[in-house]
Amino acid sequence: MPNQIYLFSISSHPDAIHINPLDINFFSPNVDFSKYDNLIITSKQISKILSFYEIKAELLKPALCISKQSAKSYEAIGGNVFEVGKGYGDTLVQSIKKYPKTRKWLYLRAEVVASDFVQVCQKEGYNIDEIILYSSSCSQEIADCRVDDNAVLIFTSPSSVTCFLQHHSFAKEQKVVVIGKTTLKKIPKEIETILSKEKTIESCMEIALTL
Repeated sequence: MPNQIYLFSISSHPDAIHINPLDINFFSPNVDFSKYDNLIITSKQISKILSFYEIKAELLKPALCISKQSAKSYEAIGGNVFEVGKGYGDTLVQSIKKYPKTRKWLYLRAEVVASDFVQVCQKEGYNIDEIILYSSSCSQEIADCRVDDNAVLIFTSPSSVTCFLQHHSFAKEQKVVVIGKTTLKKIPKEIETILSKEKTIESCMEIALTL
């Protein structure tokens, strides 16, 4: 019998037991999109929040998105994506540096972020404003979950690992798959971990189904 797969993610997958690690608290600040040339989007949650705003199509500025998934979510609400990053915040520095410093960027973000790419770019004279659109906290669902000792565990964000370890520890028989290098850093070094080839749940599942 194949090992059970547990997916710790906001998104689900039909072949895994889905455990949402986070409770999301949406904010609704006033945003003057007309002041900016481009948006920076690093989360699918941002597009979900933007869909709540009454925004005319012409005010949805072309966006630099961190990944294919964040790009798809922005396009789904009518936005235009002009560049897709490599899945990590730190790699956005090189993307931003390709454009003139006169360009005005707006980074729509969570309260806590894993990368300091904005500060790096600002120090070099790039014009980037930040607006916080949501915060997150560990869910009761992840606190209450019971995971088989021989299961495959998939983690899709650094916060999903942090929340898991607040209430649980890894069993020796468990196999761990992570979606990216930033998430990998949160796994204890003694735990054998497999890094997915792409920053997608599908890529993680492909690995998990072979274990």
